[in-house]
Amino acid sequence: MQADVSIIIVSMNRPDLLYPCLESIREHTSCSYEILLTAYRFSEGNLAALIRDWPEVRIFENRELSGFAENNNIALREASGRFCFVVNDDTLMNMPVIDRLLEDFGKLPEKVAAISPKIVLKDGSIQTCGRAPWTPCRYLRHYLHLVDESKPGKWSCKPGLFRSWTLNGACFLIRTDVFREAGWFDETYTFTPEDIALGQLLNDMGKEVWTDADVSITHLAGATAGPMETAIKPTRVRGSLIFYSGGRPLVYALMGAFIWCVEALRALRWLPARRSDPRSHASIMYRSARNVMGSIFTRKSTKQIFTELYKEVPR
Repeated sequence: MQADVSIIIVSMNRPDLLYPCLESIREHTSCSYEILLTAYRFSEGNLAALIRDWPEVRIFENRELSGFAENNNIALREASGRFCFVVNDDTLMNMPVIDRLLEDFGKLPEKVAAISPKIVLKDGSIQTCGRAPWTPCRYLRHYLHLVDESKPGKWSCKPGLFRSWTLNGACFLIRTDVFREAGWFDETYTFTPEDIALGQLLNDMGKEVWTDADVSITHLAGATAGPMETAIKPTRVRGSLIFYSGGRPLVYALMGAFIWCVEALRALRWLPARRSDPRSHASIMYRSARNVMGSIFTRKSTKQIFTELYKEVPR
């Protein structure tokens, strides 16, 4: 019998986050579902424990160096449910999120492809509740921390069930047939903006993205930069420039030049700390800025950038 929902999770060897996430899904979900998990670079011990503790979870082990889109797609291609619920392993439910979003689809026209809940942070503040269209100017403002997605707008933070524009990859429910037609996540983007790109593509396909502000999930997103940031941030910036420039070389050049200058100033700020402990915050910030500068004007793919810089991350 076909499940209502295929729950898709990627976990990067973090059972401390994954287990509470799985437990909250089990506690708060009544519809029929399957869980498909990409266990990314799990240690042998953690993988054995996961298999033992969660026998109902279909596990896809991946030891290759991969990003968010690629890891999700490994599990998505095996999904058999009518809907896919994509959710981060660092999320917690305190209500029947999947059941409520599934009910919402019954109230809306067929052209609605995906519905997101309100995503809140650990302190209760809103991370996103619907998302507006992202443009080159909006991205550059965001880069300077001048975009606040927790404020009400045409496409966001309205009461109840409303049409928004794009998605937050931390959590959303989507029709599987539409997701498959869209080609799953675009692996051009290793770390962001694959979720925003998907939402834009759905709109281009004549579909709609909605949000239910009465349904919420907690995202335990960390705010402290770790050593991996020196590889992830340049990859993220390169992917964002590719997407927001839309294949227009002049737009890419102008956006890239702006970000290069911003990161040059950041590198100067942290320059005195460049020879400090490579795992210190100051050293990470300096090397992240330098790596972003070196990754903007290149023909390398996001995957190539991440693979090369990952080798330099201090262990």
